[in-house]
Amino acid sequence: MKKIILFTLFLSVQIFSQDNISFEFDYAKFKFDSTKTYLELYYSFGQNTLTQFKEEDKIFVGAYLDVVIIDTITNTTLVDNRYISKTEIQNNDSTYKMKSSIGNLGFILNSGTYLFLISGTDIADTNRTLAHKEVITIKEYQEDKYAISDIQLATRIISDSKNVKSIFYKNTMEVFPNPHNIYSEKMPILFYYAELYNLNLPEFQDRDLILIQQLNDNYGKSLEVKNKVLQKNNSSIVEAGVINLKKYPTGSYTVVLSIFEDSVQVGISSAKRFYLVNQSVQQNNNTSISNMDVKSSEFGILSEEECDDLFDVSDPIARKGDADSYAKLQNLESKRKYLFDFWKVRDQIPETSKNEFKEEYLNRVKYVDERYRTFVRRGAKTDRGRIYLQYGEPDEIDNYPSEYNMKPYEIWNYYSIEGGVLFIFGDVTGYNNYELLNSTKRGELRDDLWQRRITVD
Repeated sequence: MKKIILFTLFLSVQIFSQDNISFEFDYAKFKFDSTKTYLELYYSFGQNTLTQFKEEDKIFVGAYLDVVIIDTITNTTLVDNRYISKTEIQNNDSTYKMKSSIGNLGFILNSGTYLFLISGTDIADTNRTLAHKEVITIKEYQEDKYAISDIQLATRIISDSKNVKSIFYKNTMEVFPNPHNIYSEKMPILFYYAELYNLNLPEFQDRDLILIQQLNDNYGKSLEVKNKVLQKNNSSIVEAGVINLKKYPTGSYTVVLSIFEDSVQVGISSAKRFYLVNQSVQQNNNTSISNMDVKSSEFGILSEEECDDLFDVSDPIARKGDADSYAKLQNLESKRKYLFDFWKVRDQIPETSKNEFKEEYLNRVKYVDERYRTFVRRGAKTDRGRIYLQYGEPDEIDNYPSEYNMKPYEIWNYYSIEGGVLFIFGDVTGYNNYELLNSTKRGELRDDLWQRRITVD
């Protein structure tokens, strides 16, 4: 049964006004113990988008927050909770419309892959709702290697706070989250919080551990770099910092924290992207990707996990032998270089400051991950996802969800490929995992008796 929990929220300035319900969320993962991870979920409701209602002659605005967490391996629902937010509105007070209700929740999870279903609903008008889906992978933190948590973006941090009852209090600080991941001219100061682990292991005592903080633009170019030698007196420490964004133009940016062993120049990184709206600074569009090297590109900040994930979803457009070549790569730098070259040769307009083909392809990945996801497989790794990524959007899709004596199936038509080809997918298992049954495209699966696989006796 779904739990109903009443919670109190912090009020923050709302950046944008929206006609529909405004609901955003973000998350960060931190080490809990040797086998478990603590996942913090941050959320925000724009109070100007919520409908007023009365209770006992008092006026409120409020929202329901529904959180469902499903273990995608076992298909087990671990969490199914409803949280309730209510904020009282004082008479003749219109300032509430300039604020957001912001809060956080915490969940302790084992390693695995989880589907998060998160929705926000206006209490006074339940037809006004907004839902998000997110697949989150949890990995154990290694005990024999230094590590960095996710980076949490914040609107402010109060050090040495005495407010221990605050919902945002942790490690002597109050960290006020920014679930939007948006900063602006009116809020140009970015605060961040992260945790560093396993710094005092014996094998690192004779080496300097260097922490590097970078601010990178959308093309991977470093705009600011700071570094310091880490103290190794404690196993774990907190890294909280501030970045002034006033001098940067509107665009997407990334905060990167890296730990390097000074003697051998190997390390790990954690990165967090955000968006800045700053119309007072002129945009500079003169940067050309063709003039970039790996280190100054967006690939120069990718972690090994991010490299592997990017190559994995790029498989439908890879050449024969690419997978074997990538599997033989021995270190992070070689993987970054491989991906840099992989996408550079596919850049159709190299003189521009972005790779249009890559952006369009990754938009396809985002679409198929949302559209064709199953409980056990991300959308990009399903048959429909692969075909969509490889050949693009079909010209026509014929759906057959309830044919007599037949399991559901779809026929995709591409009229401009080889004079016209089709792909037939069927829900063979009954779990919405449509498998490729037959195609007239050269090189794809051909089975003229495909109907037998989805015939119901």
